[in-house]
Amino acid sequence: MNSREIVIRAIEFKNPRRMPLNLPEPFTNDIIHLGMSPNPDKRYSKGIDEWGCVWDNIGVCKLGEVSDFPIKNWEEFHNSEKPDITDPKRWVNTDAFDKSTTDKFIISSIMSLYERSHFLRGLENLWVDLYENPDDIKKLLRVLTDMNLYAIEKFAKAGSDGIMFCDDWGLQSTLMISPNHWREIFKPFYEEEFKLAHKLGVKVFMHSCGYILDILPDLIEIGLDVAQLDQQVNMGLDELGKYKGKISFWCPVDIQDVMPKNDLKEIRTYAHTMVEKLADAPRGGFIAMTYGDPDAVGHKIESVKEMCKEFEIISKSW
Repeated sequence: MNSREIVIRAIEFKNPRRMPLNLPEPFTNDIIHLGMSPNPDKRYSKGIDEWGCVWDNIGVCKLGEVSDFPIKNWEEFHNSEKPDITDPKRWVNTDAFDKSTTDKFIISSIMSLYERSHFLRGLENLWVDLYENPDDIKKLLRVLTDMNLYAIEKFAKAGSDGIMFCDDWGLQSTLMISPNHWREIFKPFYEEEFKLAHKLGVKVFMHSCGYILDILPDLIEIGLDVAQLDQQVNMGLDELGKYKGKISFWCPVDIQDVMPKNDLKEIRTYAHTMVEKLADAPRGGFIAMTYGDPDAVGHKIESVKEMCKEFEIISKSW
């Protein structure tokens, strides 16, 4: 059973021979990424992206934040030129990719819906628009969704096994917007994209930081296969565990409440507790991973290595 088969069996709850791992060298990694270049949803440290968003960075994070938002006027934006997702230059590497050269599970990222919307409009402005200009938000989401539908087809043709959505929906203890607004405005677009991915035989992943328990049942309902959650403590492992067997989880040890303490014993204990509560072992339901920017969140290299070693132990005893 190779890496691809292990990941797919875990997602489908079909008894993989071990827990899948997405860890840095020298540890085990079952997942690789296949992307477009340039990516119109690229997040910069500093600079101006394809949409005209101005990014700045005053900290140690790899990722910056948008300091100037292109959408000052909705009508001007609707009539403006958008990045061309069909530009062949974006797809040179993807079109040339030969899936037979790897036995890893292949995942590809596409446009975010919520994050790209507030990158373009500004978070506070977008929240006001939910009440005053919902139709304008829907027009933007239509543009982003059409881009994603094209990208999903391209990645599926190239051999991607999974499609990744990246939208941070949560604050510490609540959703950023009301669940009703999420269901009315955003949910139908996600559902359309999830359906196409599944039609093409591709698994659906979503990364979301913060508290998302209010919409997790909705995401499961419309076909989300894997929830990639860097934080779990703020929602509670017991609460997340209520969805064991209904969705797969792709997680590191909690990046906010556990890893920054750099307590090696606590890291080991939490890794076991998390897998016990979220995985439906030995059927599947869990993929272990590390966080991509440990320096930015105060994770010492010794702590990251300890987490990886413990995940390897858990995987072998699956």
